[in-house]
Amino acid sequence: MTAVREFPEKSGSAVNRTARVLADRAAGEAYVASVCFKHGPPKLLGVELEYTVHYADDPRRPLSPDDLAAALGPHTPRTLRPESPAVPLPGGSPMSLEPGLQVEISAQPQPSLSALAEVVSTDLARLSELLARRGLRLGETGIDAHRPPVRRLRTDRYEAMERRFAPIGTGGITMMAATAGLQICVDAGEEAQLAKRWAAVHALGPPLLALFANSRVHAGADTGHASARWLAVMNTEPVRTQTTGSLSTTDPPSAWAKRLLDTPLMVLPRENAPWDAPDGLSFADWIDGRGAGRLLPKPTEADLAYHLSTMFTPVRPQGYLEVRYLDAQPGDGWLAPVALFTALLADESTVDAVLDLCAPVLDQWESAARFGLADAGIAAVARKVADLGCASLSRTDLPRPVIAEIADAVQKRAGA
Repeated sequence: MTAVREFPEKSGSAVNRTARVLADRAAGEAYVASVCFKHGPPKLLGVELEYTVHYADDPRRPLSPDDLAAALGPHTPRTLRPESPAVPLPGGSPMSLEPGLQVEISAQPQPSLSALAEVVSTDLARLSELLARRGLRLGETGIDAHRPPVRRLRTDRYEAMERRFAPIGTGGITMMAATAGLQICVDAGEEAQLAKRWAAVHALGPPLLALFANSRVHAGADTGHASARWLAVMNTEPVRTQTTGSLSTTDPPSAWAKRLLDTPLMVLPRENAPWDAPDGLSFADWIDGRGAGRLLPKPTEADLAYHLSTMFTPVRPQGYLEVRYLDAQPGDGWLAPVALFTALLADESTVDAVLDLCAPVLDQWESAARFGLADAGIAAVARKVADLGCASLSRTDLPRPVIAEIADAVQKRAGA
């Protein structure tokens, strides 16, 4: 498992021409299936923590890129300071930035939950210390509670994204510049169990989204929604954010590969020109030389790899499964949802139980985001999921006092 890092600014059709050219759609689908789904016994666990950043004395004040770079020092990502050495945090976690200068810690995958907790605690403490020295602090919710969304990171990719999403509505710029998520990375598992495991991580989405939703207040106003963050993601560009057929497919790699090839390009990386992609040009069109694709060089595997990074679905396969639907949690609160999620996928029996419990609320993403646990149906399922997960926490290697603390916190959230 390898955690996702910053998107390279120098890759794509006009820049990287050394990768293998894709001869046809079949070659593209085969590439996607092979790189997005790696099989084997689940062994590793990772997490990516995003946070908004604020001035401690006035969280409404727009964040200066210079102040953030001064705080992060040698850890500053190169998307903000190209000359930075971009040194990982002490526990080994690289840092990256979102367009609104949200910070992200991408913890190196670990063989156990306790090992992951140690790494993240070390790196989160260091990041908080660095920010505090410059009068900055981390946000505590999944959306900027104090400021409207403004893109402050200048890259070709993000500039093209903002232009693309603007006609659709405010979801795109909000997702880009004002949201912060908690992403859990788990192995896809053995080939024979993949379809069921893939279905389970999707099925858990609505109840866990509702259970840990905390992004109701945005830019000083009550949105009325439990997770305004996830609504922003859903409203960005449905073709690349919504899940379709995830629970019914018996062949996730094939289904995902077909979807990727049929998804329009979000951006088209190139030198000395804007990265705006031709309207409606799917990757399959590009391979086959249809429409605007006939005017471009034949795409390579590197181009397709970059295209994979432009999907913002609830679960994104990248050789492992990146679960993207949870709001960022305050402080060390990230451990509770990660531990619960890990316990719920402990073995085939818990996966089967998850699928049974979550069946009444399958695909109810919007209701979960809008109403959270105020939706009686979702709340009932969330309580059952919480009970199952808490009962399975002993399967993890966390110390008993920590397990008791997590179980208590989860049950309080669920209203048990």
